[in-house]
Amino acid sequence: MSSPAANIATAISTPTLDSESPALLQSITSHGGYAFTRMATLAAAGDQRAAEAACEMAWEQLHSGPWHSVLPVWRDAYSMACLHVAKFHFSNGEFRDALRSLDMGIIMGGPLLRKDLDSAIEVVLAAKSRHYHNGVADDDKEGHGEAGSRLLVSPEEFDKSEVLRILPIRSLSSKIVGKRSALSLEAFLCEYFLSGSPVIITDCMAHWPARTRWNDMDYLRRIAGDRTVPVEFSGNLVEQWNPSPGNRILNDHNGKKLQIFPLTDESFRERCSWVGKNYLCSEWKQELVTFSEFLERVQSTGCSSKAPTYLAQHQLFDQINDLRKDISIPDYCCAGGGELRSLNAWFGPAGTVTPLHHDPHHNILAQVVGKKYVRLYSATYSEELYPYSETMLYNSSQVDLDNIDEVEFPKVRDLEFIDCILEEGEMLYIPPKWWHYVRSLTTSFSVSYWWSTDSGSSMVS
Repeated sequence: MSSPAANIATAISTPTLDSESPALLQSITSHGGYAFTRMATLAAAGDQRAAEAACEMAWEQLHSGPWHSVLPVWRDAYSMACLHVAKFHFSNGEFRDALRSLDMGIIMGGPLLRKDLDSAIEVVLAAKSRHYHNGVADDDKEGHGEAGSRLLVSPEEFDKSEVLRILPIRSLSSKIVGKRSALSLEAFLCEYFLSGSPVIITDCMAHWPARTRWNDMDYLRRIAGDRTVPVEFSGNLVEQWNPSPGNRILNDHNGKKLQIFPLTDESFRERCSWVGKNYLCSEWKQELVTFSEFLERVQSTGCSSKAPTYLAQHQLFDQINDLRKDISIPDYCCAGGGELRSLNAWFGPAGTVTPLHHDPHHNILAQVVGKKYVRLYSATYSEELYPYSETMLYNSSQVDLDNIDEVEFPKVRDLEFIDCILEEGEMLYIPPKWWHYVRSLTTSFSVSYWWSTDSGSSMVS
C-alpha cells in the first residue's frame, strides 16, 4: 500500500498564492520582513521547518500591538505561512493538523488568500472522508469516543417553574411578545418593520436541515468536529457589547496566548467596524479548541468543575460551509431594501447571559436548538436604562437586570417591557436600538441575522 504522502502530496492547489506570492513577498520585504521572505521562499521549495518558522514570524507581527495597528500585509503573510504548513501536514496524512493550520489562517489571516484556504479545507475534508471509508486508521478517529447522549438538548431538560426563579424580577408577568405563524413578507413589512415593533415568527424554519441536524451530537462532530473555533469561558459567563473593535486574548491548544478579533473576514470587518466586545468578568478567558472539544464542554457544563463555554458572535457559517448549508437567510432580511451585515452563531449551555444592550441594525434571532429568555425595552426608554457615558459603551446599560440596584437606578424597576421564551423553531425580530437582555434556558444554538436599510439602520425615528 502506498503512503499518504505518495497519494496526496500535490493535491492541495493554491492558485491565488502562486500568482500573488511574488508581489506579496515584495510588499512584506518593503515592510522589513526580510527573514519572513527568506523562510517563505524556502517553504515553497519544500522546507517544512522554514514554513513553521515563517508562521511564527508572522504570528509575532500579529501580536506586535493593537489589531488596528497591525499592517494588513502581515495578516496576508500569516495566511501564506499557514497554507505552506498545511500542505506539509496534508502530504504526511496529518489531516487534523492541516485543518487546524487552515482554520488559523482563516481566523487570524487576511483576505487575499481566503479562496485558497477555503478550497484547501475542502480538499483535506474530502481526503479524510476517503481514508475513513477505506478503513484507514488516521487521526480522524482520535478523541472521538463515546461522548454522551446523541441529542444535544433532550425534551425533559426544561423546567419552567425552575426557570422563573432565576429570571430577572417581573419576568413573564406582563406583556409578552406577540407571535405570528408563517408571517408573509408584506405583513412583516407593514405591521412590524415600518413601525419598529418586535414579533416572534413561527412555522418558518421547518424546512431547515439544521432543525434536526444541529440537535444531533454525532452529526455536529462528523461535520465540524476537527475544525478549530474560538470559544469563551468563565465562572460567571456574562458579556457586554461595545461599539469599537478591540483585542481579545485567547489561548491556543498549547496554552499559547494570542489575539483574536470579533470579525475575521475583512469585508465584514469593514461593513461592521463598530462591533466589539468588552467583558465584564475579570476572570474571563478565551481559547481556540476543536469543535469536538467544545461540544464535550457544553455537555459537561452541569458538572461543578466545568466552567460554562460559549461560542458567541462567531462567523461560524463563513468558516464551516457544511453548517451554512443547513440554514437559509429569511426573506424578512430583505425588508427595507438593505443588505445583510452579519450572520453569526451563538452556541452554549444553559445560563449564558447577554446583558442589556442595543444594536444599530435590524436583527432576526433564529432559535434552532433549545430555548432562550429575551426581555426587550423600547428604544424610547434609553435614558431610563442608564447607558454608559463612555463612547465605547454607549449602547450598553449599566443596569444588571439579574440584580437591580434600585437606589442607583430607580427608574428601571417599574419600566414597561415585553418579554418571551423563544422556543425552538421560532424567530424573534428585534428592531434597531431596542434594548434587549438574553439568557439561555437550555443548551442553545441560535443564529443572528443583522441587516441595515439603504436609508440607515432604522426606518423609525
